[in-house]
Amino acid sequence: MKFESNTILITGGASGIGLALAKRFLAAGNKVIIGGRRADKLAEAKAVHPELATYVVDVSKEAERIALYEQVTREHPDVNVLLNNAGVMRFIRLDAQEPWQDAESELATNLAAPIHLSTLFARHFAGKDQAAILNVTSGLAHVPIAAAPVYCATKAALHSFTLSLRKQLEQQGIEVLEICPPHTNTDLGIPGGNAHGIPLDLFADAVMKSLAEGEQEVSYGWSTLTSQASRAERDEIFKQVNA
Repeated sequence: MKFESNTILITGGASGIGLALAKRFLAAGNKVIIGGRRADKLAEAKAVHPELATYVVDVSKEAERIALYEQVTREHPDVNVLLNNAGVMRFIRLDAQEPWQDAESELATNLAAPIHLSTLFARHFAGKDQAAILNVTSGLAHVPIAAAPVYCATKAALHSFTLSLRKQLEQQGIEVLEICPPHTNTDLGIPGGNAHGIPLDLFADAVMKSLAEGEQEVSYGWSTLTSQASRAERDEIFKQVNA
């Protein structure tokens, strides 16, 4: 993808991988718009980077996704890149009989939102120069951990959707890319509990390098291992991580 003079919308952009990439896209000479549920986190990001445009949005809700699309395309008609990054990871027991709305919200954030936003923005991107849609999946899309079953299933589905979206949009000149992180030191899942993950800046720098080199599926470390593994290798890794 082209690295400068884009207008990029990043969901879940107020912290973690989303914010780390937002900073780097800004430094590369792009206009960056970030969306997130928490107004305070968006304000913190804007205080440090006042050139950011920010929108409070809960992408798990259909009406808010539509409102985000309408507002962004109205106020930033030159938007040409969508980065679907917002995500929720819960560690749950499937036999615990939790309220269905908890799983439904996770499904909506991780899967319904990127699918819906991709279909909305694809119409706006048609015919635009250097348009791109980027979906953030996970190394767990290829080898799940049983303790986070819904999260892993949504990432596997989003990987599949990304392949189909790429094929469907290639005739329109819209690039469709996938960012597949390994365990990274963010607040996803367990705030403050990912200290053993890959340092965030290390991963974000690797993503930018891979995108600049034209890679369609960007992975790193363990996520490269799982995404490239054979079926037999994945079965063995599954046994190891779920021992």
